[in-house]
Amino acid sequence: MPSIDIHRTHHLPLPEARAVVDKVAARMHEKFDLAGRWQGDTLHFSRPGVNGQIAVSADAIRVRAELGLLLAPLKGMVEQEIRRKLDEHFA
Repeated sequence: MPSIDIHRTHHLPLPEARAVVDKVAARMHEKFDLAGRWQGDTLHFSRPGVNGQIAVSADAIRVRAELGLLLAPLKGMVEQEIRRKLDEHFA
């Protein structure tokens, strides 16, 4: 299965960074029906064809995802969209 692993530093306080991830997760739920749940400072998300997590630390965000066979051809586009969102919120 293709995987995505993106690491991005940030300068927000941890609660603010977590709130941004929460906001993005709500949008992902609306747009892609992606279910998410927090476990500590890591948001785990899934839906048929994808599962992963967004880990928030004091100075970084790390997005990891495993794509199923149907989404494998879209890996580049999905990865680009994730990077764009991270740039938009954490640059």
